Amino acid sequence: MSVSTLAQQHNDDSFENIWQELNWRGLVHVSTDAQALEKALAEETVNFYIGYDPTAASLHLGHLVQLLTMRRLQLAGHNPFGLVGGATGLIGDPRQTSERVLNSREVVEGWVDRLRSQIERFLDFDGEHAATMVNNLDWTAQLSAIDFLREIGKNFRVGTMVKKEIVAKRLNSEEGISYTEFSYQILQGNDFLELYRRHGVTLQCGGSDQWGNLTSGTELVRKAEGKQVHALGTPLITNSDGTKFGKSEGNAIWLDPEMCTPYAFYQFWLNTADADVADRLKVFTFKTRAEIEELQKSVEEEPFKRLAQKELAYEVTALVHGVDATEKVIAASQAIFGKGTLTDLDEATLKAATAELPHAILGADQLDMITVLTETGLSESKSAARRTLKEGGAAVNNVKVQGEDATVDPGDLLHDKYALIRRGKKNMALIEVQ
Repeated sequence: MSVSTLAQQHNDDSFENIWQELNWRGLVHVSTDAQALEKALAEETVNFYIGYDPTAASLHLGHLVQLLTMRRLQLAGHNPFGLVGGATGLIGDPRQTSERVLNSREVVEGWVDRLRSQIERFLDFDGEHAATMVNNLDWTAQLSAIDFLREIGKNFRVGTMVKKEIVAKRLNSEEGISYTEFSYQILQGNDFLELYRRHGVTLQCGGSDQWGNLTSGTELVRKAEGKQVHALGTPLITNSDGTKFGKSEGNAIWLDPEMCTPYAFYQFWLNTADADVADRLKVFTFKTRAEIEELQKSVEEEPFKRLAQKELAYEVTALVHGVDATEKVIAASQAIFGKGTLTDLDEATLKAATAELPHAILGADQLDMITVLTETGLSESKSAARRTLKEGGAAVNNVKVQGEDATVDPGDLLHDKYALIRRGKKNMALIEVQ
């Protein structure tokens, strides 16, 4: 599967090495021996991995940080191993608040396939530094309970395990923590050991909230093989106001277009605050330092143009959903606000672009504009609707209608059933005719 064209460019050559670039982009929060890791990344070809557990049907923006980090390291000449946790996904890493609900093996297996296809979009599987996909079920399923305890468990000390931040937090809560979730760090540590033995992997990357699990792996390799390997923890992304990044209306921003439409995805990035946009460009795009500094300058000098936000929204949406889908989203945005042609929009894009608008389902005998305006809530009464129509303040599919006897022509319906209704410049609604 080919990687997105926007992620095919080489790393920014204004840096001496990839370690310096990762630091400038704010992607290094914590690591094992930083000096040794920088030297290895600058002078050697490093086999590295990042793991993704199928605890949902899709990856989200938190995972996107890791996907793009993998791509940056691959572009810098290192060999990525994308791990989908067919085994660890059956357990799930400990949550901050409560025990996870265990999903069935059939569900997890289906999610493994979905996540694998998402990960593959960001990596190149050809050439000197071709990526490799692995599933930890391949080696974990073969472990008996006795082998697990004798060969792996003996290398872990309970005193160290209970000091891990998330474990300690759960132990001190009313919920507590089950042995199942408590043992997760052992399973993840074993992944690093297996990948070291099978493929010579010497670096694991992940979110800083996974640091306890990452170091479980480095310690296990040290104890079992007597070798020093590395871990890199990227920061958890937060907004400048301290709020959690990656949520919209309380929901995660998923990478699957069925769970978060490309239109909603694009709008999420377009709404980035001025104070956050430069940092987002560093983490989530492949733009160079010079390009990002120029966009930051535009934020400071001409914030009303929102050039940086537009570039950010385009780049990230194109990386995740492709250029064609992104162009459709932009066309939809323009068409909704009267700067494009609504008839050019496919039904899925039209529905996504109007999902947040008031919506009314009408019969074919309810297409007079007075009914339309009142049923959609654009006018509070029939008399108000008449006044709007008399003044020429209403439009159907961006075409002005006037007069109390105005109607929606069935021949003008989009996809034979939709019409965008506007009152004034900013008040809009969608009708669906049945």
